[in-house]
Amino acid sequence: MNRIAVAFFAAGMTFAASSANSANIVETAQQAGSFNTLLAAAQAAGLVDALSSGGPLTVFAPTDEAFAALPAGTVENLLKPENKDQLAAILSYHVVGRELTSTMLPGRTIHVRTIKSGGDRTLAVSKSGSGVTVDGANVVSADIRTDNGVIHVIDKVMLPSS
Repeated sequence: MNRIAVAFFAAGMTFAASSANSANIVETAQQAGSFNTLLAAAQAAGLVDALSSGGPLTVFAPTDEAFAALPAGTVENLLKPENKDQLAAILSYHVVGRELTSTMLPGRTIHVRTIKSGGDRTLAVSKSGSGVTVDGANVVSADIRTDNGVIHVIDKVMLPSS
């Protein structure tokens, strides 16, 4: 089993393994089957091409369960064409414009710049004996390598402060 499959299996997700890192971030998320809402949102926000070809990138990827935990109607409202800019801002807040693996993290909180437009946006990333957190979201599966970066699966959708 390759590293991607092991990481998804460890998070309790079904995954059809692909050959050694030959899939990009979007393809890897599609294969996992647990990121349908994230992928629909990326499509609606016009970010699929950037996540497919750009890089290296680090994506803190909320699962479908994380999106389902948002207040009722939130996802549906964000997917409306008139909210495309707001949706793109939220999704961009989950992306760092460089590769950041868990082995690169010191045992303290660091701040990393996201690709979110509209100001200087940073995420607080903490590594401790109990795991890694990103702006209060728990990393449930880390270091899933793709051909254009790395995915860390998180248990909640992070919303940038205004």
